[in-house]
Amino acid sequence: MAAAAELTLLEKSLGLSKGNKYSAQGERQIPVLQTNNGPSLTGLTTIAAHLVKQANKEYLLGSTAEEKAVVQQWLEYRVTRVDGHSSKDDIHTVLKDLNSYLEDKVYLTGYNFTLADILLYYGLHRFIPRSLDV
Repeated sequence: MAAAAELTLLEKSLGLSKGNKYSAQGERQIPVLQTNNGPSLTGLTTIAAHLVKQANKEYLLGSTAEEKAVVQQWLEYRVTRVDGHSSKDDIHTVLKDLNSYLEDKVYLTGYNFTLADILLYYGLHRFIPRSLDV
């Protein structure tokens, strides 16, 4: 799923009705959002965090300093490990690592649903075979 489509889905799930316009920059098609009140925002996680704040759902960014750091860690993981790595071996390794990590957790930060869970789902969804979709 292209980053613009992910951001549009995120807007809807956050209850935002603006319908921002996104463009893409460079070979890797990095998303760009031109804001009305300032400079453009570049990058999936930067724009996603901005949308969360716009929707007044900052709890999705973490509630404690440690949880905020873990959310940021998983957002970086999404961009560095999931995006751009589409070989079966790469994805197998990512899924295996996630399975081990989540063994004793409900969500990536433990027991709280966050932006990291949403964006990691969006990023991994394209690798799940259609036959597994419900």
